[in-house]
Amino acid sequence: MEIITPEELKSRLDKGEELHLLDVREPHERAEFNIGGVFIPLGKIQTMQTDEIDDWKDKEVVCYCRSGSRSAQACLALETFGFKNTKNLAGGILAWQQKFGG
Repeated sequence: MEIITPEELKSRLDKGEELHLLDVREPHERAEFNIGGVFIPLGKIQTMQTDEIDDWKDKEVVCYCRSGSRSAQACLALETFGFKNTKNLAGGILAWQQKFGG
């Protein structure tokens, strides 16, 4: 697992790069604010319910949650399932909103 800062992620999104974003928060958190991506709560990832992203195993996957803790757990779990390039959004959505609003 590597770390990606909100600034790095926003810059890459603004450039139109194809990114594989994974939101591992709970539904009520996603409803409040999100930056896109596939939504699979951490609990589902931990129980290997990752079918909809299994084709991402060889791609860069950027995980995010509220503060960066759950997404770090998600990255580690995904790595044990064979995902080769996981990145955790440093500080999560809180850091993103602090930098860019929302």
